[in-house]
Parts: sequence; structure tokens; C-alpha cells
Amino acid sequence: MPTGSGPLAGLLVADFSRILAGPYATMLLADLGAEVVKVESPGGDDTRTWSPPVRDGVSTYYLGVNRNKRSVALDLKDETDLALARELAGRADVLLENFKPGGLARFGLDYDTVSVGNPGIVYASISGFGSGPGGKDLPGYDLIVQAISGLMSLTGSPDGEPFRAGISVFDVMAGLHATIGVLAALNARHDTGRGQHVEVNLLSSALSGLVNQSSAFVAGGVVPHRMGNSHPSLFPYEPLPCSDRDLIVTAGNNTQFRRLVEVLGVPELADDPRFARNEDRTANRDELRPLLVERLGTRTAMEWFSDIIAAGVPCGPINSIDGGVRFAEDVGLDPVVLVGEGEAAVPSVRNPIRFSESQARYDLPPPGLDEHGEEIRRWLASSADDPRADVTEEQR
Repeated sequence: MPTGSGPLAGLLVADFSRILAGPYATMLLADLGAEVVKVESPGGDDTRTWSPPVRDGVSTYYLGVNRNKRSVALDLKDETDLALARELAGRADVLLENFKPGGLARFGLDYDTVSVGNPGIVYASISGFGSGPGGKDLPGYDLIVQAISGLMSLTGSPDGEPFRAGISVFDVMAGLHATIGVLAALNARHDTGRGQHVEVNLLSSALSGLVNQSSAFVAGGVVPHRMGNSHPSLFPYEPLPCSDRDLIVTAGNNTQFRRLVEVLGVPELADDPRFARNEDRTANRDELRPLLVERLGTRTAMEWFSDIIAAGVPCGPINSIDGGVRFAEDVGLDPVVLVGEGEAAVPSVRNPIRFSESQARYDLPPPGLDEHGEEIRRWLASSADDPRADVTEEQR
């Protein structure tokens, strides 16, 4: 069935996932050329109904992570549909699922069962807390993991309540880790001819993604705390008020700090022993901050932005999402692509990976529920002697 183009062309992915982490991973694989068959229950992926906002009656949440896929609705409690699901698993190069650990075993779609008939399969499982006895029965929602992992203890003002991140950050991160794991296992298969079981869980992704904050505790015995927009190890590295609004200013080393204060017209601060080194600036941030704010308050954020950037110091305005998209357009990143053709085309955010010799694909808009069910069923029911047989042009 594989028909795509790109670096992963020729791979068939059976996508038994839903919501965000799994669909995000399979969308990335699809963008890069894999043929992804999205297996949905008769009720469809939950995110189809997560609204507002919507586009033409379809949840934009669903649209954001399901392009370049074909949809088939299969009721795993129905013997005929279950047989088709097993056939798909038997033909696939990759199967990705985010059921509760062990949830597919009763259908004969777990790794141990599938790999008997398809030893080359790379089978990826995403869960909330792993498949061990202590975590397998815990529900794996991103917000719960943001709370349990400690992220919320770091997010918000020092004197305020904990906050969640503005996106389901660990769902996205787990999806990325699953994609990395799948690609690594596919590479290993080139040498061994065998697939393997790749397991990713949100809590492990969270602890890894907390990087310096989790390392502060694991390696240094320090429990980090909320600092608002301040950085525990760098200053300045936060929003600073200008005459009209805040500007993010990040002087990450001594050279950048010297250039910053020269642009601000207070070059003497670079040689002030209170601020000469990063550790000095961090320790004395309460003394340094008002000196910088006094100068920044004399001009607008965008006026300072131009001059500070020109001096080689990272900084940037705080935009809303529309401003972020426009900024990406202004710097030539072409962030928005049309997926599909004609009236069916859907605007989507471009895959962030660029290749010198390959291109991401944007040919299939996010599918309607069971949109490709007829041809996928026909394909799975045929060519029993040749499980890699392709669908015909008519079937596509």
C-alpha cells in the first residue's frame, strides 16, 4: 500500500493511536513519506469533537495532528473488523498505539502476538506512566503528568498558584520521543532483519524534558521553585519593560552582556564587579534589573529590538499566536502550507524539518472518519499471498 514520497516512502504505518501524542508522531512519519492508516473506533478519534475552534465544522485540534493519513473505522469487538485490524498489523512496518498498557492484548494486537507473524514490525507504545505494575493502570493525561512531574511547580509567579503550560507539552514531547524510537528501531532492523517493541511514557519524557530543572535535583540535590519568567542560572534572561510593552532580553554570556549595555548607553555596567560575570549578575539581579529597565523604558520594544539584535544580543517581542506566525513569515520560514487541493485543502503548519534532497508531503488533508474505509477494507481483504501488494490507482 505505501504510495508516498520522501525519505520514509515505502513504509506502512498502522496507527492505532488517538488524541495527541500518538497522532502527532504518526503525522510526522506521514509528512516524511510513510503511508499511515489511521484506525479509528466507529465513534472516531476523541479530538474530532474537541471544540471550539472549528474549521468547516471540524475541530482544529484534530486537523492539527492528522494530515497525510487515511482513515478506516474498525470495531475491534466485531470479528470481521478485528480480522482486518490483525491483517493490517501483519502487513505494517510500524504499529503505533497509545492504549493503556496491555489493552490490545485481548484483541491479539499486542506486540508479542503481532510479532510472531510479523517479526520485522517496529511496534511503538505510548503510555502515561509505563507498563510496569505501578504505572500501567494510571490514566495518562498530559495535565496530570505536568502536575506529577513537577513542571507546574515551576510555572507561574513565585507568589502565585502553579500553572499548566499553554500546550500539552509532554504529549508533544512523548510523540517526538516515539518518532525517534521508531526511526532508531527501523535503522536497527536494517542490520538484524527484526523489529522490536519501542516504549515511551509521558512521565519519562517529562523528566527528560525538564532538563536543567530535573538535573538540578538529580545531580545537585536542589529542588527548583517557581521564579515567574526569570531563569535560575542566567540574568538577564526574561521580559523587561520598555516604554510600551515587554521585550524578552537574553544575554547568555559576558560578551553579549557587554554588547547589551553598550547599546543601552550604560557600558560601565559591564565592568562593575557586581555584574562582570554571569554568576555575579545572577546573584545581584535585584540590583541590575532596575538599571536595565530604566534605560529600556526610554523607547518602545520594537525600537530596542532592532538595535539590540543588530548588536548581536538575542531578544524578541512577546507575540500572540498570530504574531508568531507573521514573524515566521517575515523571516522567510513559510510557516503555513495548504494540505490537499482545491476546496478540500486545509491550512496547516509546515513540518519543521527541511532536507536538502527530500521534501515533506502535504497531499492528504486530515481524513474524515472512515473516509478511506472502503478501499482499505478491500485492500486488506485481498492479496493474501502478497501482503505487501499495493492498492490500485482506482482504489486510491
